Amino acid sequence: MKRVLFITNYASPYRVCFYDELAKYMDVTVLFSDRIEDKKHRSADWFISGEGRFHAVQLQKRLGSMGGRDFCLDVTDWLKQKWDAIVVCGYAYPTVVLAMAYLRLHRIPFYMEVDGGLIRETAGPKLWFKRLLVSQATAWISSGSCTTDYLVHYGAKRDKVHHYPFTSLWQREILCAVPNAAEKQQLRQKLGMTEKKIALYVGRFDPRKGMDDLLHVAPDLDRDTGICFVGGEPTQEHLTFCREQNLTNVHFVGFKKKEALEEYYKAADLLVLPTWSDVWGLVINEAMAQGLPVVTTDRCVAGVELVKNGVNGYIVPARDPKALADAVNRVFREDYQAMGAAALEAIRPYTIENMAAAHVEIFS
Repeated sequence: MKRVLFITNYASPYRVCFYDELAKYMDVTVLFSDRIEDKKHRSADWFISGEGRFHAVQLQKRLGSMGGRDFCLDVTDWLKQKWDAIVVCGYAYPTVVLAMAYLRLHRIPFYMEVDGGLIRETAGPKLWFKRLLVSQATAWISSGSCTTDYLVHYGAKRDKVHHYPFTSLWQREILCAVPNAAEKQQLRQKLGMTEKKIALYVGRFDPRKGMDDLLHVAPDLDRDTGICFVGGEPTQEHLTFCREQNLTNVHFVGFKKKEALEEYYKAADLLVLPTWSDVWGLVINEAMAQGLPVVTTDRCVAGVELVKNGVNGYIVPARDPKALADAVNRVFREDYQAMGAAALEAIRPYTIENMAAAHVEIFS
């Protein structure tokens, strides 16, 4: 059985599931540089233990931290072992930079895996350093064409880039069909939604995610459209805006665990993610798996990869309120149920099972 080593920052739930699945076919060891207890922006129940199929190693020999990221010297101890494949994830993390320097010095080939990326207007030392880091790998593993363009821009060789479907979903979590009108209506009654059509936002209440942008175009949407915000608590400014605009069709819902969140997906008709910048956006995978079309921006990699205009949603320019409102209204004036069915078909290949299978093929 092939031995594969991954080097990353910390144990995201979707990554734990992927490592477990890959470990059915290979001997997988994962080195984590950062400690879960230091991740204050994540609640404890966000993390999962997994099935325990892969070898999880918390690196210990810390030489302080850089920008809140741990610098672990003992990563080189693991690199001295014999591996059939070595994969670095998050090339800008101090521990990963050290690992890449060691691997290059000892002429050991390695893969660089990137879940998503957006080309930014950078110049001077910052651009030079980024290209230096990206170009260090022997080969690259990319989540799709947009990420590949990003990698090539910063120094990767296009003919050495391998693709895989980046996701957080098991095959069983993708619906067989879009919920029918009766099922949606039953859930809406349970969740307190009375509008004919429901647009859903899921994520942090962060201006960079475009949450405020969606709220401020609410007066421009068709009046039979409700907007449900899931994931945080509204500020006083949010509530004041709704009161002044008499927005009775806006619903604020706090954080919901996965099981409860699925009810909101099934009750809704459309996901809207007006993000200013998102290197992937797994919420789009999750929404499409529940049969929702998507409106998102050209600065969301998942949107660029998965959303086709007029087929399963629309892509709009980031921070363009008029385009955002027009796209939401347009979906609801078209056959959005058919768009939801198209979203389901587009997301079916994006499973953890297929993600692992792609890596097996890459490492073979």
